[in-house]
Amino acid sequence: MGLLERVSTLIRANLNDMIDRAEEPEKMIKQVILDMENQYLQVKTQVAVSIADQHMLEKKLGENEDTGNDWMCKAERAVDKSEDVLARAALDRYQTSLRLAQSFRQQVNDQKAQVETLKGALQKLEQKLGEAKSKRDLLLARHRRSVALGKAARAHGSRHRSRAAAQRSENSAQTPGLTRTGLRRARPQGSTVFADAKRVRE
Repeated sequence: MGLLERVSTLIRANLNDMIDRAEEPEKMIKQVILDMENQYLQVKTQVAVSIADQHMLEKKLGENEDTGNDWMCKAERAVDKSEDVLARAALDRYQTSLRLAQSFRQQVNDQKAQVETLKGALQKLEQKLGEAKSKRDLLLARHRRSVALGKAARAHGSRHRSRAAAQRSENSAQTPGLTRTGLRRARPQGSTVFADAKRVRE
């Protein structure tokens, strides 16, 4: 996969969808940022190289145009002197320089287009990288809130269990022991259970 194709894939990536589907969103977004930073450096380097190539091609174009103009001047002087052989030779060299200049001119135009494409990709990737870093910050903030809420919930549950245990202990201390009087009070009126048991013992 070429550099621009990889960059295009990163630019088209739906970060929200990737985060929603990821088992570990924080780990995923960190990896995406790392990939983007690597591609950003590569594109930035390629932009510099392409601009340097463009300048080199423009220099070659200028040299061939100057060379062609020189041969045309020589051809004209040869014609003025009726030196037809030299004039034809100079014209041949002029045509060669002209063809080379046209070739370099096309290459310069193509290189300019490539530079603009790379610059555009670099700008879009920079924007996407900023978006990813913002998502990362939001995820980290969400994670910190989740951890804090979890700790608060556990602390609240622990306090609740402690109060419940203390309440049970207090209720147990306030409950009187059972006595014969208490049993008689608890026995429903008209019950014959204790009377029957007494007659059995007699």
